[in-house]
Amino acid sequence: MNPRLFASAGAVALVVTLAPLSQAGASESETKATISQVGTYDYLVQPDFAGLAPLSEVIEGQTLGLGTFADLDGEFVMVAGVPYQVRPDGTPREVDPQVSTPFAQAVDFRPDTSGPVAPGTTCADLGPVITALAGSDDGITAVRVRGTFTDLVTRSVPRQQVPYPSLAQVVAGQTVFALGQERAVLVGFWQGDDMKGVGQPGLHLHGVNVDRSAGGHVLSCVVGSDVQVSVQRTAGVTIHSRH
Repeated sequence: MNPRLFASAGAVALVVTLAPLSQAGASESETKATISQVGTYDYLVQPDFAGLAPLSEVIEGQTLGLGTFADLDGEFVMVAGVPYQVRPDGTPREVDPQVSTPFAQAVDFRPDTSGPVAPGTTCADLGPVITALAGSDDGITAVRVRGTFTDLVTRSVPRQQVPYPSLAQVVAGQTVFALGQERAVLVGFWQGDDMKGVGQPGLHLHGVNVDRSAGGHVLSCVVGSDVQVSVQRTAGVTIHSRH
C-alpha cells in the first residue's frame, strides 16, 4: 500500500493506493475506480461511533456502498445510487445525505466481469467465487450479488450512546431478520489482508430486497437458481474525515 495524507478545506483525506506489481499493473490501476470512504474499521472497533463526516462526503458520484451512521444508528446500504438506512425495524428508508457517518464505503460501480453462482452456494462460500472472478484476493473488490435467495438473513443494530460499548457487545444486541426466500440485491466489498484495518477483512455485504421492504447487513444467504455476481477491482481508497 502507498498512503498519502493531505488536507483541504477543513477535510483530511488519507489516500491508500495499491502498489502495482509491474509497469503494466501501474497503467491498469490508473483506469480503475477509487473507493470513497469515511472512517475505518479500526476506528469502529476502538470503539468509537461518533460521526466523522456527512454521508454526502462519501456517496457523491458513487452508486454502490455500505456502512453505518453516527452512533451506529442502523445500517447504510446504497444500491443504484440510492442511499438507504435500515434501522432495527428492518425497513429500508431513503436517507438524507447530510446525516453523519463514522464509517461508510462507496464506489461508482462499473463491473469488470460477472458470472452465475451455483444454486445452494451460501454467503460464506462466496469469497472464492469473487476472488476467482476478480483474479486476486488482495486489495478491495466491489461486489454486487443479485437474484433469488432461498434463505436470506439480515440484521440491524440499535443506536448507541456514550460511553460506547464494544462492537462485539453491540452485535450481541442485534435485531435479526429471517427473510426466507427473497429477490434481492446484495452489495459490498471483498477486502484482502493487505487492507486490514481500512475495512472489515473478507466479504462484507449489505442488501435490500427488490420491493425495498426489507434489508440490512447480510448475516447469511443461500443462493437460488438465478443469482449473478458482478465484481470490480479498485485502485485503492480515499478516506475522508472532518472530525
